[in-house]
Amino acid sequence: MILLFLSFFVLYIYYILVIKTETKLYLIKMENYTKLKDLVASIEADAEKFFNNGNSAAGTRVRKGLQEIKTLAQDIRNEITAKKNEGK
Repeated sequence: MILLFLSFFVLYIYYILVIKTETKLYLIKMENYTKLKDLVASIEADAEKFFNNGNSAAGTRVRKGLQEIKTLAQDIRNEITAKKNEGK
């Protein structure tokens, strides 16, 4: 009886650590990709204001948004590299 309980316990821990974690990581990675797309879309209006109307405050917002995009893109690159190297 105790052996059966321990077997189920080990399987449950495996499920939590491996299967659920991998699913959660996949969702987090896709979430980062979605954030990246949203960031690019969000700076479009400010870019138009800066380039067409010379609004310097909009230019500052574009630069800030581009810095966030750069950081998020690097995070995604690191995740892809880690996933690629997992199989080696």
